[in-house]
Amino acid sequence: MDSVISQQDDLNSKNPVDDQSCLQDSTSHSVGSTDAGLHAELSLLSIVATGWNICNSWAAIAATMAISIASGGPMTLLYGIMIMFVLGGSAALSMAEIASVYPTAGGQYHWTSILAPDKFSRGLSYWCGILNTFGWIASIAGFIVTFPSIILALVSFWHPGYILQSWHAFLIFQTLNLLFTAYNIFLLKRSAWVMKVGFFMSIIAFFVITTTCLAESNPKGTNVAVWNRFENTSGWSSDAIVFFSGLVNPNFIYSGLDGAVHLAEECANAAVVVPRALISTVIIGFITAFGFAVAMCYSYHEFDTVLASTFPALEVFYQATLSKQVATFFAITIAIINLFAITGAQQTASRLVYSFARDDAVVLSSYLSRIHARWDVPVPALLFNGFCVFLLGCINLGSTSAFNALVSTGMILSQLSYAFPAVLMLYHRALGTMDKVMPVDQIRFRLPFGVGPIANILTIVLALLGLVFYDFPTVVPVTAANMNYASAVIGVMALVAIANWFWYARNCYHGPRLGGVH
Repeated sequence: MDSVISQQDDLNSKNPVDDQSCLQDSTSHSVGSTDAGLHAELSLLSIVATGWNICNSWAAIAATMAISIASGGPMTLLYGIMIMFVLGGSAALSMAEIASVYPTAGGQYHWTSILAPDKFSRGLSYWCGILNTFGWIASIAGFIVTFPSIILALVSFWHPGYILQSWHAFLIFQTLNLLFTAYNIFLLKRSAWVMKVGFFMSIIAFFVITTTCLAESNPKGTNVAVWNRFENTSGWSSDAIVFFSGLVNPNFIYSGLDGAVHLAEECANAAVVVPRALISTVIIGFITAFGFAVAMCYSYHEFDTVLASTFPALEVFYQATLSKQVATFFAITIAIINLFAITGAQQTASRLVYSFARDDAVVLSSYLSRIHARWDVPVPALLFNGFCVFLLGCINLGSTSAFNALVSTGMILSQLSYAFPAVLMLYHRALGTMDKVMPVDQIRFRLPFGVGPIANILTIVLALLGLVFYDFPTVVPVTAANMNYASAVIGVMALVAIANWFWYARNCYHGPRLGGVH
């Protein structure tokens, strides 16, 4: 092994500017330069395609539209997308700036370790890393649960007498989990072109579905119904709670936003490529998501029927085209696009677990940090994630709101991980020590004057918004069946994280290990 292990304590004891240079070189090339690591072989298009396929913003709107429809209707959806463009874009800007200096598979928790004061560096980076890891595992489950939701809605669409059973969704969920874990192990490296296919398929499908629905729908929704009428069918007496909790749907357009960050060690010139991928995902995501949402809101005219549908987008397609065949084709297209998101999410999450284990932060680190010599992927990390997703999938057996819980959990935890480095960037800006941690001559993605602090603050706002409101049940009165179990899932994950800290990480985790420092 050519690399020398460098820990955060060593970093803080040497010249800051020299260390940042070493760290930039090491983090962007260490994995490709060692026998045990992954290989830097992904192009800019590959990283952009993977990041896009994970978020797939317009398809995410279609998949989760039920949440907004019940929580304010079109107003929550459309104005929510605008809000999320600002907040999600701020998170992307914050991460892009740091990634241009420190492109690592660990991403946020590596940055937290570097940016935090010595006394708090290890603890803060651990919690940032464990939140991000659990967030990605929950996001995989959220992406997977979308597919059975669409398929079973299609069954009901064609067979109105069909009675949905929770175990139907459970079986489809677990089958997909198994198949895509296997795909990521055995075929991913041999079929990198698949993500590019998914990217172009998504863009083409967006134009076809959007233009078809707008052209064929008659009558169209009114401006008042689309832009000015707040539809509160949730049972909550407070419209504010309804609106903010309903932002889960618009927020989903940027679920997995940090995907490109965790693939940094598999692409050349990551300090340039990763920021571009982040910004591209945000911009393309907003344009497609907002355009699709506006088209859908004008394409239906029977709100109550859409609200009653298990997959509202399917009912919108049908009301727009008056063709069950066309509506079915559009829904199946979205389901297929969702499969690319599952693939990208599993790939990205496994790299994060691999990185965290490489830093000796979790039990079984020596096993989870292995790269399979033949398949050139972190097989143990993929299997670990697959097992965790299996456990999360069991929620499908006990709750009709499992979808909301899994989607909410992934976003809450991931967005909290974005906030850690954002807070620390504000800390250094306030102290005037930015040049020490972000040397001007090494920033490959420089934000205009004044934009950085605003982006950092809005990133924190995004995290707090999710933490406070995304745990709320979408309807009241609350029952065991419609309860939002996101808070329960997060609570269990917190207990696991605490146990791991006291049992293992407290003694073994010393911060990120950055190879290539000579």
